[in-house]
Amino acid sequence: MDKTLRDPHLVKLFIGMLSRDASLFDQLLEKLLDLFGPSDMESAVWQWRHSAYYEKEMGADLKRKFVFFEKLINPQLISEIKLKTIELEKQYLNESGGREINLDPGYLDSAKIVLVSTKDYSHRLYLGNGIYGEVTLIYSGKSYQVLPYTYPDFRTEEYHDSFKKARELFKRNPR
Repeated sequence: MDKTLRDPHLVKLFIGMLSRDASLFDQLLEKLLDLFGPSDMESAVWQWRHSAYYEKEMGADLKRKFVFFEKLINPQLISEIKLKTIELEKQYLNESGGREINLDPGYLDSAKIVLVSTKDYSHRLYLGNGIYGEVTLIYSGKSYQVLPYTYPDFRTEEYHDSFKKARELFKRNPR
């Protein structure tokens, strides 16, 4: 049986932004567009009250926004992209040395949404450069399916609706 290796298919890059100061979304968007090319979709800005995880570092009353990029990427690049977003975050520190904004890159294709992190956990795979990845949502039928470890915010209809729209853009993009 012929078992030839294949290059991975291209995927749609997105970056989730989380901050108390929604004006930082526009400031960082310019920098992200310079790094990753034009955006073909942005989500609404939502209130983010899904856990207290970031409260000590970033404060309360956080807001979330996603930016989706037009140019498809090789998924192999996601760990390097995460490192670039970490460097951007370091340019926006508060007086205590904590982040003013959190930038979370990920990607989607027709079947799944993948998030990346610097933190290892039982369901994460090492991707290189100190970065781990996880499949956080699976597309099945006509909707996204959550997994036991899917973050609470990624379980919401608003996220699912935005990611479905981005998935449609991905499917229309020539590969």
